[in-house]
Amino acid sequence: MRIAFDVSPLSHQRAGIGNYMLAALRGLRENGADVIAFAPVSAEGQRNVERALSDIDIECRLRVLPLAHAWRTAWSRLGWPAAERWLGPFDVLHFSDWMFPPQSRGVRATTIHDLVPLRFPEWTHGRTVKMHGAKYRHAAETAQVLVCNSDFTAREVRELLHVPPERVAVARPAPASVFTSDGGRGDLGKPYALTVATLEPRKNLETVLDAHEALRGELALAVVGAEGWGERPKLDRPDVVRLGYVDDAELARLYRGASVFVYPSRFEGFGIPVLEAMTSGVPVVASSHESLDEACGNAAVRADPDSARAFADGVREAFARRDELVERGLAHASRFTSRAMGEALLTAYAGAAARL
Repeated sequence: MRIAFDVSPLSHQRAGIGNYMLAALRGLRENGADVIAFAPVSAEGQRNVERALSDIDIECRLRVLPLAHAWRTAWSRLGWPAAERWLGPFDVLHFSDWMFPPQSRGVRATTIHDLVPLRFPEWTHGRTVKMHGAKYRHAAETAQVLVCNSDFTAREVRELLHVPPERVAVARPAPASVFTSDGGRGDLGKPYALTVATLEPRKNLETVLDAHEALRGELALAVVGAEGWGERPKLDRPDVVRLGYVDDAELARLYRGASVFVYPSRFEGFGIPVLEAMTSGVPVVASSHESLDEACGNAAVRADPDSARAFADGVREAFARRDELVERGLAHASRFTSRAMGEALLTAYAGAAARL
């Protein structure tokens, strides 16, 4: 099976969507699929994509264009020329959130990571709402398979986008291999809790910041994540360490050095950082919202995302149950692999091809 896979999101600073994409590509190759990674990109975007794909044996077709985003948008809206003119024949075209290029034949597939822009537009930047709204409509109308990252998101796609069950599949994410319990550990000079999130309203960092104050100096709080948008939480507080965006190697060190990982998000498609923390050997305290159920399994302390007190109590519980939670977390996270992702994708593609 020859798969044309749009890697446009890898051209920018990588976060959850890019990490999911890398695991999917790795999994497809592990299962023997013939994959073409393609995207119109800027010169800097080309460097980012090539760096991200450097350890995956994959054919890469990147076209460097000025105003690459405008080209992607125009290609999607015009519906011409077909992707085969650039890529040659393929069996599947898997498009991203960033564009939906036309094709002449074969299975049309995409990934739905969450429906936050549809359900909670106030938690999302206006540009994202517009871009994802167009993508949702297009995918619901044209894609033979919509791949979701969790059963929760798959249910939302069926119910809110009115997509029949046979066109919806699930391929759960996998943590990158850099996240392990072995290796160097971050050192901030005192024990610390770690949270990882883009600074935006949905990630709900205020709850963790207030919980940290309630813990009265028992540990520092390290905050990792890109700038984000909207009203930002005030991080200039005692024992709060703003680290900004870090690469995976540094993030792995920070996970391993943390006393506890806290994740207060109000809504997720899956919640990959939960798996990253677990596979790094760190106890997890996470939001009790149902969108995180699959990421957490029975291996995390759950806390009300609207209650700083609940999160503070959760941190104390995680300390008391540390050995148990670490063991459970390692076992739970081990079930999520790139090979399983690849198998799920290929099964979904094959089922869609049989329905053409």
